[in-house]
Amino acid sequence: MSEQTPKTDPIRPTDDEARALGRGLIDEAPFAALATVTDGAPMVTRIALTCDPAGVPLTLVSQLAAHTAPLMAGRPASLMVGEPGGKGDPLTHPRLTIQCRPEVIARDSDAFEALSAHYVAERPKSKLYIGFADFLLVRFHPEEALLNGGFGKAFRLTPADMGL
Repeated sequence: MSEQTPKTDPIRPTDDEARALGRGLIDEAPFAALATVTDGAPMVTRIALTCDPAGVPLTLVSQLAAHTAPLMAGRPASLMVGEPGGKGDPLTHPRLTIQCRPEVIARDSDAFEALSAHYVAERPKSKLYIGFADFLLVRFHPEEALLNGGFGKAFRLTPADMGL
């Protein structure tokens, strides 16, 4: 009989360096991969991204987009931020996957006007279509995140770890 090597948890204890890297990936992301479940099947799309004044990820979506219906229904979603650099193996570059709860900011809500102005200030080209009746803002409230900081550098981050 051969002895089996015990499995060890590949997740490292979260430290300040991991917290800073995770927060930096969110703050620097001009876009994200958004994963939703539509009609029982996973779907991933790319969205423009910024953060609201409190640092919560924020985007603008059209109600015509397939990914918007699950967001409007309040179904859990996932964002992935972090892009590979120009050289080397893409899997060695940091990335953060955030499991989150979407909050749709309806056009007639008190928050929409202020958040719209903030969003346009952060993403000026959105001024061309943010006024269209089918567009809504969505905040993504993180519930947990998995940070891959490069080979052998995996961490779990809480909302508090991300400054939220």
